[in-house]
Amino acid sequence: MLTFVTGNESKFREACQILGMRLAKTSLKLSEIQSLSVEEVSIEKARAAFLKLRKPLIVEDTGLYINSLNGFPGALIRWFELVGHEKICSLLPEDGRSAYAETCVTFISENAMETFVGRINGRIASSPRGAHNFGWDVIFEPEGCDSTFAELSESEKNKISMRRLALGKLKDYLDSNPNTYRSI
Repeated sequence: MLTFVTGNESKFREACQILGMRLAKTSLKLSEIQSLSVEEVSIEKARAAFLKLRKPLIVEDTGLYINSLNGFPGALIRWFELVGHEKICSLLPEDGRSAYAETCVTFISENAMETFVGRINGRIASSPRGAHNFGWDVIFEPEGCDSTFAELSESEKNKISMRRLALGKLKDYLDSNPNTYRSI
């Protein structure tokens, strides 16, 4: 069984639903490099987790990139959220709200390491909206949608999210390479 290294129950549930498979969940205390790039962060977390567990696993990292801030905060969103969602929204002028959300899922095993990136364009809402149940979902409006991620149902979000795109690519890879993750 493939192991998802995460302490986030929402991400784990979302991954199981999107992949349509059972995953094992393990939470590890891992150092996280400081980078705007979710791919760099995800790769380093995967390497560190594999050194501890020595079995096929996946990790993921997600970032929010605000174009008018030159892509900041990117993978550093957790620290940026400390100022509060209201403040983030109020910092941006109306013509500076375009953004994108990006997820990188890294798969690693004894013989392989692959990254799968999903990206969705959108904008930062003028104020937080929706149930605050998952990070910055209350401030991100995906392109073509008048709702924030937090205003969408779980199934609606899972159909269009950046995590969906990244996990979809992972699923295609695993379907084509089943022996890379099955325990011997």
